[in-house]
Amino acid sequence: MAHKSGFVNIIGNPNVGKSSLLNSLIGERLAVINSKAQTTRHRIFGIYNDDEYQIVFSDTPGVIRPAYKMQEHMMNFVKEALQDADVFLFMAELGDREFKDENVLEKLKKTNTPVFVAINKIDTGDQEAMEADMEYWAGQFPNAQRVVPISVKEAFNVTSLFQSIKDEIPEGPEWFPKEQLTDKSDRFIVSEIIRGKILSLYQQEIPYSVQVEVESFKEEPKIIRIRALIIVSRDSQKNIIIGRKGSMIKKVGIESRKDIERYFGKQVFLETFVKVDPDWRNDGRKLKQYGY
Repeated sequence: MAHKSGFVNIIGNPNVGKSSLLNSLIGERLAVINSKAQTTRHRIFGIYNDDEYQIVFSDTPGVIRPAYKMQEHMMNFVKEALQDADVFLFMAELGDREFKDENVLEKLKKTNTPVFVAINKIDTGDQEAMEADMEYWAGQFPNAQRVVPISVKEAFNVTSLFQSIKDEIPEGPEWFPKEQLTDKSDRFIVSEIIRGKILSLYQQEIPYSVQVEVESFKEEPKIIRIRALIIVSRDSQKNIIIGRKGSMIKKVGIESRKDIERYFGKQVFLETFVKVDPDWRNDGRKLKQYGY
C-alpha cells in the first residue's frame, strides 16, 4: 500500500475541545487542556505516525475577537491554518452555534478542501439537542464530508471520525521522522506544561497575564536540568503566583516536574522564578521573542 501523508487543521471557538481531540488522536499530551477559554495560544503540530500514514494535526487558538496584540497574533495562527490543509476539521460544542469570526466561517464554507464538522461534548446533552445541532451545522456546511457528533471525554465516535479523516488523506512522503511527535521544541513543551499548571491552579485574570520562558534546558545522562521564568504583568500578580511563603510557586514546580518527567521519561530538576514585565501582551518585539 502506498504511503499517505497530510495536514489536518483543527479550527473552532475557544474551549470546544480542540486540544483534547489532538491529544486523543496522537496519544500524547502536547497541547494545554483546561476548562478555561483561550488556553491554546500557538499553532501546535501533533504528528500521528504508523506504517502507512503520517498525519500532521494542527491545533489552533480558539477564534476570538482580539482585544490586544497577543490575541491579534493568536488569530494570525488561525489565518495561517486556513491556507495549507489537506483536510479541515471544524469543531463546535453542543448547544453553541455562535462563531466569533464570520470571515473564517465563510472561508471554510467555500473551500475545495475536504471539511469535517465535529460536534463535541454530546455527553452534556440529550438526543434531541444533538440532532438539532447536527441539522444546523449540516446546513452551515452543505459540502461537509461528515457532520459527526463526538465526545472526546467519553471517547465516543472519535475512532470513527479519525477513520473518515484517514480516508481523505492523499498519498505522500514522510514530512517528519516517524518517531517525531510535534514540530515544537522541548523547551516549548516544558513551557506549555508549566503554563497548563498555572491555568489549573490560579483563578480570574492571572493565567491570561502569564507567559512562561524556559531560560535553560540541559539534558544530562540521568537528569534534565531546567530553569523556567514565569512572566507576569504586575507586581500584584507576582505576589499571587508566589503565594504565601512561596507555597503556590512550590506547588506549580512540583506538579509541573511530575508531568515533565512523565513526558521525557527521565528525572527532572526544575527551578522556577517570577518576573514582572509590564504590558508584554501589547509589545510587538517581546511577543516575537516569545514566539507569537
